[in-house]
Amino acid sequence: METILIIDDDVGSRSILRIILETQGYRVIEATDGRDAESCLAQDPPRLVITDVLMPEKDGFEVLLDLRRRCPNTRVIVVSGGGKVDSAQYLDLANQLGADRTFSKPFKVEELLRSIRELLG
Repeated sequence: METILIIDDDVGSRSILRIILETQGYRVIEATDGRDAESCLAQDPPRLVITDVLMPEKDGFEVLLDLRRRCPNTRVIVVSGGGKVDSAQYLDLANQLGADRTFSKPFKVEELLRSIRELLG
């Protein structure tokens, strides 16, 4: 069973993603932000991380950079709902920093699941 770590400060988004991914047979771990995710990443890095960009403590860009440095084989999907800046700018930066895939919120579940299968395949 593949493990996926979801990092998002929005409990609703995390819960929905957890339900979707668990029904697809994935083991899901949750973290509220990048700082909270550090212990999960240090113990047993998951095969895939789905991270939001804008979070308190440690944002998705910092998570992405840490993963690329410490866990280069872990696949990373970055999602963004925007904020004060258009989410496309955040996602463009995430791509430049090495994200495997990016999605703007709201996204189509089918597209996310297809990307997960491709990245873990």
